[in-house]
Amino acid sequence: MSGVWVFKKEGFRLMENGEAERCRMKKKVLVHLASGEVVSSYGSLEQILSNLGWERYYGRDLQLYQFHKHSSTDLISLPKDFSKFTSVYMYDIVIKNPNVFHVRDN
Repeated sequence: MSGVWVFKKEGFRLMENGEAERCRMKKKVLVHLASGEVVSSYGSLEQILSNLGWERYYGRDLQLYQFHKHSSTDLISLPKDFSKFTSVYMYDIVIKNPNVFHVRDN
């Protein structure tokens, strides 16, 4: 018997390996709340971020897209390859731009 134990308020259960893998593979998307637009490229994200006062930061690491704001010490660092844009990066953007973005299941 192998799998993952899932604990919730209602109780707990064993999730078999195949089921656990399917749950892990759920794709997340970043949504711009004002427009309802799903961010589907760095081009659209850069346009939204620039409207919020973020600027491209050209650092030494050529594998990253980076954005900074003059009014803060925050830096958003994203992988150059959009296919590697995971929920970890999405939540970083959400935290640094409260009430502007939302992460949801695709």
